[in-house]
Formats: sequence, C-alpha cells, structure tokens
Amino acid sequence: MVQNTAARLVLRVSRRDHITPSLKQLHWLPIKQRAIYKILLLAYKALNGMAPEYISDLVELYVPTRALRSSSEFRLSIPSYATKFYGKRSLAYAAAALWNTLPIHIRRASSTSMFKSQLKTHLFIQHFNQSV
Repeated sequence: MVQNTAARLVLRVSRRDHITPSLKQLHWLPIKQRAIYKILLLAYKALNGMAPEYISDLVELYVPTRALRSSSEFRLSIPSYATKFYGKRSLAYAAAALWNTLPIHIRRASSTSMFKSQLKTHLFIQHFNQSV
C-alpha cells in the first residue's frame, strides 16, 4: 500500500485509477519481486566473495558426482531440511531455489552492476507479463 501511495503521489494519479500502469511507468518492482531481487543479489555477492562470510557459508555451488551438461550452468545446491515448513524459508534454500531458475546469462554476469540491471529487467518483465 505504501509503494502504491508513493507511486500515486509521484505521478499524481487518482485513487480510482489502476496502479499497475503507474508502477510500469516508474519501472518499480512490486514488493514480492523486490524481496526476490534482494535474495538473489545476496547470493551473487556470496558467490563472488563480496558478502560477509556468514552469508557466503550458506550458499554453495552444485558439483555433480559425474560429468553432466548441467555442471557448466553455475547452479547452487539446494539444501535438504528435516522440516518442510521452516526449511524452505531459510536463506540458503530460497537463494538456491531462486538462483537455479535464473537464465544462465544473468547468473554469469561479469559485474555487480550488470547483474543488478539484468536481474531487475528480468523480474520486471516476468511480473508484468504475467499480470497482463
């Protein structure tokens, strides 16, 4: 609600008008996509040595036991947990699951700024193409 109100203030849109076109115009991600963006940015920084050690310890690259085509896709191993409910809420699980769904060109971004730009564009297109 706060984000929608801010968009209405910035663009001077009436309360009766739909907010989605305004969010598109401002190129603002919805709150759920922003959370996904933050998780994936933490994963990228952890993999590239830019995150604190306690976060870097949560993510690890998937290394298959034998030669597979997927071994060059820069995937993360998804940890298993005893409890389904709380395990899937952990940063290690969420980061790995979301990371593995990203296209390979985003996972292999050469710099943080390029990763941020490609990720935001990907999430933006993914959300607004689904809601149309």
